Amino acid sequence: MMKAAIYEEFNGPISVQDVPIPTISADGVLIQVQATGVCRSDWHGWKGHDDDVKKVGLPFCPGHEFSGLVVQCGKNVRRFQPGDKVALPFILSCGRCHHCDDDRPTVCAHQEQPGFTQWGSFAEYVAIPRADRN
Repeated sequence: MMKAAIYEEFNGPISVQDVPIPTISADGVLIQVQATGVCRSDWHGWKGHDDDVKKVGLPFCPGHEFSGLVVQCGKNVRRFQPGDKVALPFILSCGRCHHCDDDRPTVCAHQEQPGFTQWGSFAEYVAIPRADRN
């Protein structure tokens, strides 16, 4: 288990709760969060203004500006190993769509975003997919 800041309703209280540590995919890493920012985008998610957060559903853990330590790697990860210090981009791109092929990963057609399309960094750990790319 890990601690995470969770809200269970939009514009409602945020509480620190014990939740399961996320699992990683074969191409992913588990990052122990060492620093995270608080952004107005997090506020918009909490207020219910963001469609991605609505789609993921509540309860939800925000946070998208973070750095930390790789603590676990999936079997297909080649560029990282436990103990590596990392900072994450806001957009986790796919590497396969036409935008990524055109070297435009920030408009990736299949992007993921911690704190919006998946639980974020107001937690002790975050699972990141496609680690070698992101």
